Amino acid sequence: MDASDSPALDPEHCYPALQARDARFDGLWFVGVTSTGIYCRPVCRVRTPRRDNCRFFASAAQAEAAQFRPCLKCRPEMAPAAPLRWSVMDASRTLARQAAALLEGGESESVEDLARRLGISDRHLRRIFAAEHGVSPLQYLQTRRLLLAKQLLADSAQPITEVAAAAGFRSLRRFNAAFVEQYRLQPSALRRGAPPVATACGEPALRLAYRPPYAVEALLEFLAARAIPGIETVDLAQRTVSRSLRIRHGGRVHAGRVVVRFDTAQPVLLLSPCAAVWGTAASLIPLVRRWLDLDAEPAAIDTRLGDLAETTPGLRLAGCTDRFELAVRAVLGQQVTVAAARTLGARFVQRFGTSLDAGQAAPGVDRLFPLPETIAQAPVEAIAELGIIRRRAEALIALARAWPRLRYAGEAGGQAEFEAAHAELVALPGIGPWTAAYMLMRGWSWPDVFPPGDVVLRKQLAELPAGTMPQDWQPYRSYAVLQLWRQAAMASRPIKDKDKDK
Repeated sequence: MDASDSPALDPEHCYPALQARDARFDGLWFVGVTSTGIYCRPVCRVRTPRRDNCRFFASAAQAEAAQFRPCLKCRPEMAPAAPLRWSVMDASRTLARQAAALLEGGESESVEDLARRLGISDRHLRRIFAAEHGVSPLQYLQTRRLLLAKQLLADSAQPITEVAAAAGFRSLRRFNAAFVEQYRLQPSALRRGAPPVATACGEPALRLAYRPPYAVEALLEFLAARAIPGIETVDLAQRTVSRSLRIRHGGRVHAGRVVVRFDTAQPVLLLSPCAAVWGTAASLIPLVRRWLDLDAEPAAIDTRLGDLAETTPGLRLAGCTDRFELAVRAVLGQQVTVAAARTLGARFVQRFGTSLDAGQAAPGVDRLFPLPETIAQAPVEAIAELGIIRRRAEALIALARAWPRLRYAGEAGGQAEFEAAHAELVALPGIGPWTAAYMLMRGWSWPDVFPPGDVVLRKQLAELPAGTMPQDWQPYRSYAVLQLWRQAAMASRPIKDKDKDK
């Protein structure tokens, strides 16, 4: 399959975007230059090649399958991914995109395992994957591993043996052979450039690109208002977030700390994992991208939201690094203010959480969020004595006991899976439609959720032009929710400032 022949990649449309270096298309397609054998992102700053020398591909894997090598200047491995769009009309296409997402997240290491997770046969997976992505699952996986290795080589000083292992290669010999065969370059050659970026926690800063605009201040304010002491700190002035996390990789759970910092000069996030989780980069990078919504298409979202997005263009949907943590936060936040929920969360973490190892901890980040099995065994009284009403304490225990069998505990599926997960959550004691919707909106990074019965949303809707309905913002109602919440928060600030003067 030749991606350049795809109607969605009409050269007559792609080439003008390449000439303009249009960031809206970054990561959505790549250009291979036949005169150099190199493929680039649409935003590459090198001189624009002649139209006759350009071939356009929907993914890096397609470009590499056509024997193009990644550009060392624009670095395709940094590009944002195409957002996952669920379809209720084309189940095969949805499965193929879900398969690619699982490969990107390091969730499957073989076609057989991938097919088993999706509940289909190997043969069917290969067929629908090739139809959607233009390459086989193995080609896609190999490209992912090589590009990750390229990024780790460029952005860190880690030994090449550790880079190979982190990228998913079982031996250094196989890694070297694959790298030289695909890129016609020794891995060590990438170490001759500029030194890695200085970091906040003594580890490499991996560079993750996103499509501008990005409302960084708004996202950081959202996280800061909800940051639980011991788990997460947000520095608005330095544009950084530091937090603890657990991450499953290679069949094991790793615990540590990460620091992320938004670059002020370019649309790039700098990710600094501590040594304990550095080797999980294949799983960590997709997790961070989803947590901070780095793969969103703000131009499409803001166009759909219209006037609603004018106040804060590029507003992102903050996800999570742990779905159980997000679910607990949602229950604790029922019918209380954000500040009150944060206070309850801090007590909960101090009582049931565990300490980070001394070498991983930092001021304000020294605890790990409680595990489901810990809460499943906790007496109701031990939770209630923290100031959490008994009904919510019972809801937390029921949630923990149902974990990880809940659909919500796994990866997102299609619309039918979303509806099933929502119904399953609502069936749990103490979890209503609003709480379930909020869990899925942030826990699954679901872009089209409008939590029912939200008082703030109802009030904000009443202030919009007559006839405005949430359906007007489909399929980006989650972003509309964030816009409305932010507008309400901004409107309340002058009142708070006056109160401080009294």
